[in-house]
Amino acid sequence: MTELDAAEPTDREPHSDAGRSAHASRRTFMRKVFFASGATAVVTMGGAGAWAAMADDTTGTADASATPVPSGVPSGGPGGGAGGPGNQSITEEFFGLTTDGKRIDDLFTIHSTKVDTAPVISAAEAFLAGLSDTQRSSTQFTVHSTEWRLWSNVDSYERQGVSLADLSDDQKALGTALLKAALSADGLETTEKIRRINQAAGEAIGNTDSFNEDAYYWTVMGTPSDSEPWGFQFDGHHLVLNYFVLGDQVVMSPCFWGSEPTSMKIDGETVTVCHEEVLASLAFINSLTEAQQKVAIASSTKSNESMKAGAFADNAVQAYEGIQGSALTGAQKAKLLGIVEAFVGRARADAAQVRLAEVRKHLDDTFATWSGGTADDAAFYVRVHSPVVWVEVDCQAPGPLAGAYGATQGSGPTQMHVHSVIRTPNGNDYGKELLRQHYLTSPHHR
Repeated sequence: MTELDAAEPTDREPHSDAGRSAHASRRTFMRKVFFASGATAVVTMGGAGAWAAMADDTTGTADASATPVPSGVPSGGPGGGAGGPGNQSITEEFFGLTTDGKRIDDLFTIHSTKVDTAPVISAAEAFLAGLSDTQRSSTQFTVHSTEWRLWSNVDSYERQGVSLADLSDDQKALGTALLKAALSADGLETTEKIRRINQAAGEAIGNTDSFNEDAYYWTVMGTPSDSEPWGFQFDGHHLVLNYFVLGDQVVMSPCFWGSEPTSMKIDGETVTVCHEEVLASLAFINSLTEAQQKVAIASSTKSNESMKAGAFADNAVQAYEGIQGSALTGAQKAKLLGIVEAFVGRARADAAQVRLAEVRKHLDDTFATWSGGTADDAAFYVRVHSPVVWVEVDCQAPGPLAGAYGATQGSGPTQMHVHSVIRTPNGNDYGKELLRQHYLTSPHHR
């Protein structure tokens, strides 16, 4: 083994040979795409630890098919280009969301935030300890792994990791404890409601093979630690959580929350989800004057699907559009921040406070654009976009679960089918900018 091979772990954490062979086909695909952080981070960071971020997960050697020179600019346009929502694969090295293909430097730094990450570390350790060797080998990857980017909200997407269906009740409880440690009460309730509606809607259309509450997968990247970078992903239909930890810093993005329907009677109880972001969005747009709405509203109609930076759109290039925060009153700024808060508030309170403070610093440079109606029951699309945060709320046309609420698939956008996402532009989705800085500055990684 060379010094390079030994510098960092390979793409998957080493466990059983059976676990490795179970994912051989996916690894073949992974060799042909750019590994986490990609060539850009490698050239920027330098050193053996950086090159090992591109290590092949079978041989532990650098991937020869990856370009050794960074492209400098992502090739995707709005929606991520070739790697966008229509193509469920990775076609580019990671670059991050930008307005013009160039990242803004010095937005994210390694520093103390006073966030208590001990509970989530302990919960993740307990979850991993509760898995069998075979389950763990399918679930744990290195912190550099491309698995971070292999998520999708689509029900039929082939996922890695261990599914809830694979777990015993005790193991499921350990997973729930991990979510509880990472999320607020509202965040945990939202994840549970999405899964619950997915099950009930599947039952309503007679297809629980595709739509159920257990088709959600766990992966853990790295080893839970109070000093080294690590994180986890929880991934399934209409629900994706990416949670990166470095010391007391947390990056909870990209995260995807959605549902079809968004409200459904289950066992005599009306279960409603994704309502906070809808209410907050409508409150903001209706706080604007008529003149301000003319700036903010790009169109009074909306297409069946408007999302720009969903799954496989890590490198979307999208110029600022709509009304700028500096043109808003204090009360209007608070309502604009309220849209972001609906998402950020799903993290545990101390992490959410740090994130909101970050967003507030750039509130004057935050833009909001709108398509669709503004009535309480109107279908709409809103995007909130700043140097440090990207939020989309998209009321979509009825999809495969339309029959669960008496709708016709593709019949026009509705609040009964909502997709929403939060991201961190300029290279810090998945905590990648913090990861880059960690390997650049930590003496034991040089």
